[in-house]
Amino acid sequence: MTTLEFSYSLNHLSSSLKPFAMKLTRDIDDANDLLQDTMVKAYTNKDKFAEGTNLKAWLYTIMKNTFITNYQKMVRRGTFVDTTDNLHYLNSSNVQIENGVFGNLAMDDIYESIDRLDDVFKTPFMMHYRGFKYHEIAEKLQIPIGTVKNRIHIARKLLKEDLMVYKHKN
Repeated sequence: MTTLEFSYSLNHLSSSLKPFAMKLTRDIDDANDLLQDTMVKAYTNKDKFAEGTNLKAWLYTIMKNTFITNYQKMVRRGTFVDTTDNLHYLNSSNVQIENGVFGNLAMDDIYESIDRLDDVFKTPFMMHYRGFKYHEIAEKLQIPIGTVKNRIHIARKLLKEDLMVYKHKN
């Protein structure tokens, strides 16, 4: 495969890699960076691609490995080695250890807020929370799927307003 053919194939397959990058990173900018890193690595290592094999699978493997490597680097960046006699690994980021009381209070407030929702919003919201798909909720409640989506959206909005006290300020 010539360099031109390889470049064309990479360009052609890049659009099919974007959803996988989004799935891995869950952020559009990080996904774009991961896609770009994948394309650069693929192009610089084109001599390692065995012609006649699946180029798309090769690119997916490069992307997955690049994501894992970047994640491991990020984790290591926040960790340092204590060189005292005990040789403990310590996390250097600003970590607060909580005893769980705050979390329990927050969860109690969340459940109370959910209980205060009108049943018309609470029922589809809780079904969605428990893993039901929109179409399953619509079928079970015998309402249009658009109504299900709207009620879940309104429930989230009401809960967000009710639980504003828990919003973290950066």
